[in-house]
Amino acid sequence: MPEKYRSDRPSQSGKQPILGQGHSLSDTEGEMIKQMIREEQHPSRKLFIPQEDLAAEATTTMSPATAHVIGMSRIRPILDMFNRDFLYGQGRFDAYKDGLIFKWGDGYSRRHIWATVENDNLILETSHAKKCDKPYCNGTHHVLTPDLYTNIELINQELGERFRRPVYETPED
Repeated sequence: MPEKYRSDRPSQSGKQPILGQGHSLSDTEGEMIKQMIREEQHPSRKLFIPQEDLAAEATTTMSPATAHVIGMSRIRPILDMFNRDFLYGQGRFDAYKDGLIFKWGDGYSRRHIWATVENDNLILETSHAKKCDKPYCNGTHHVLTPDLYTNIELINQELGERFRRPVYETPED
């Protein structure tokens, strides 16, 4: 194993941990990889919902208050980076009056990160069904107040956890 991937500290199992390097892609490289994947997989799922497929009462526009909170939290640019660097552009964003959903995967592996806004708080759906040790957890959601969702380190950590442990959708969703 090359030296740059080794660590001098043994892991808890006694083995040397493997340290990888992130793959930072340019937008052009990301688009090329995205196109190659889509051509190879021939997916039936589109990366956007065509306007003619939307019901008349459906909305794909956030309310101004929701757009303000989503913008202040900077979750969209962070999720854009996750989509580019880890999913090679195969994720899809859908905006709703009260929130934003980021979806990826197909069929039984479809996952999502769902962010909504209620009373000027950012609500992130979690994959766990019981209260965790975070003070802003209510058991099924993490409720972030303005002082929390404007903390970029906290948002990055939360989105990283939501990305590593996403909510899985049922085939009916």
